[in-house]
Amino acid sequence: MSGARKLTSLAAALLALVLLLLTSCAQIPRSGPVGKSNDESAGKPNNAPVFFPVAPRAGAGPESVIEDFYLAGSGYEDDYAVARQYLTQASSVKWKPDQRVLVFRSARVVATAVENVFNYELDLAYSVDADGIATQLPEGSKESIPATLTKVDGEWRIADIPDGTAIPEETFKVIYGAYPIYFYDPTFSYAVPDMRWFIKKKTVKSMTSALLGGPAPYLKGAVVSAFPSGMKLARESVPVVSGAAQVDLSAKDLVDASNEDRLRMQTQLALTFRSQPDVINVELRANQDLVRVEDNGSVLPPVRDKEVPAHQIAVSNNDLVRYENNKLGPLPGIASVSALAPRLPAESPVSQAAAFLSADRSTLYSIVPGQPARALTTRTGLSGPSFGRYDWVWAAGPGGSGSTEVLAYRPTGVAEGATVPAVRLTPSWLAGRHVTEFRISREGTRALVISELNGKTRVQVTGIIRNGDGTPRDLTAPVTLLAATDPDQGVWVNDTTVAVMKGSANGNVTPELLSLTSSAPQQLAPWAGLTRLSAGNGPAEIFGQSSDGIFQRLGNGWSQQVKGAIDPAFPG
Repeated sequence: MSGARKLTSLAAALLALVLLLLTSCAQIPRSGPVGKSNDESAGKPNNAPVFFPVAPRAGAGPESVIEDFYLAGSGYEDDYAVARQYLTQASSVKWKPDQRVLVFRSARVVATAVENVFNYELDLAYSVDADGIATQLPEGSKESIPATLTKVDGEWRIADIPDGTAIPEETFKVIYGAYPIYFYDPTFSYAVPDMRWFIKKKTVKSMTSALLGGPAPYLKGAVVSAFPSGMKLARESVPVVSGAAQVDLSAKDLVDASNEDRLRMQTQLALTFRSQPDVINVELRANQDLVRVEDNGSVLPPVRDKEVPAHQIAVSNNDLVRYENNKLGPLPGIASVSALAPRLPAESPVSQAAAFLSADRSTLYSIVPGQPARALTTRTGLSGPSFGRYDWVWAAGPGGSGSTEVLAYRPTGVAEGATVPAVRLTPSWLAGRHVTEFRISREGTRALVISELNGKTRVQVTGIIRNGDGTPRDLTAPVTLLAATDPDQGVWVNDTTVAVMKGSANGNVTPELLSLTSSAPQQLAPWAGLTRLSAGNGPAEIFGQSSDGIFQRLGNGWSQQVKGAIDPAFPG
């Protein structure tokens, strides 16, 4: 065995020992008595671990120093004091561990052609930036971290290393947790989660800083914040005193804000801290002085995790029907469309409008009460329709010159024969790709997009940028969710989770739950011949369709609900 391999084995053994001793090393956080300040206590679980990394060993070679330095990155106490012992004095002062976390499946130290310069080669699982935004990476994703070493008093020390830490995936999941911070839709009616990863023992401060920093890139322009750009914390902590999180902000910005804006700030923080058991309420402060916020009823709290109605739209006997309480009935107020052979219908969550595709998926139709169905567009290979805010119905299909177009139409309130307002978007990240699914989130600020190119699919979530009147204007560069298979369809399950699958009329199909936390996919029970998915409010309300009828997820299996209907879909 080579020297590098021996050192890697030793590092793995040390990591195993740390994990084995985790229960004995974990410390219950101290909660201060009532009326006493307990900085960063909020959200600190009783089993929040404290790692005690190994200090530099006398006579260790450069490979061991690099491996032990990164293993010491699990010890975040006292500003990574142990990890800094592996650095030269100048490098220790310069190194910023909180700029990035590289989470690896495996790692090894490799010498380079340059004397005393080594690469720490990683098979990456995640990359987490300074704001807690995680990027999930597929197996085989590689990154090399260069490290330059020198001798200090006869011992090898790291003279130059990039900012950030690199820790094993198992350790990362113990030290860090995924938490939502919340922004508003542009009307301040809905709360939109933005999932971030933070060290469990530093959550309240990290959440506050991330909130002030603004939304993740895929949400920029689609959501808004009550906090003006540039607002900062006045001190580098967010103490929790008698259950109150004391958020001390830059005085001028806070004092100049209206009471309505302050109330929205306070509400945004309260939503963000709702995962933290030690936080009961939020206090806004300016240079440590309490700033009063009057709740006079002028600001309504935003809706979080908006629910959909309990009924579904479906197709039975070649016509649109309502599916509710395991019964099929007519779709209220809508004329028969059996002559058009409807498929993949959608129903508006805010009106009685509906939309559907022709049997060959070449024509998108809409229908509103009192009017016949009207064709909105004709093109090959359209995705099924989905309704969003302001009664816009969305689909995607091929455009000209190889482009892929995302289409939005607003058929409600339009007289028969009049032109339906329409928007065509051509996001560059969809160029050349075939969109098999385009689903608007319940609060209307995001869309689930599943697209295919050369047999490989991407599951992505994009933000919807609108004009002031709600008209769609653009889509943001998306975030990608990793699935275990190549799904061709998906639905929103709640505000942070989607269900996806690759339908098959013949073989077993295993749907998956994908989370915006960037955690691993959760596989649901397989079922033979599932061809369509729908979802209501939460993982318990997931439905699948096969040739035998419509089934509902029940525990680790599926329970048949009704026969004679196809293509069920909850409003949206």
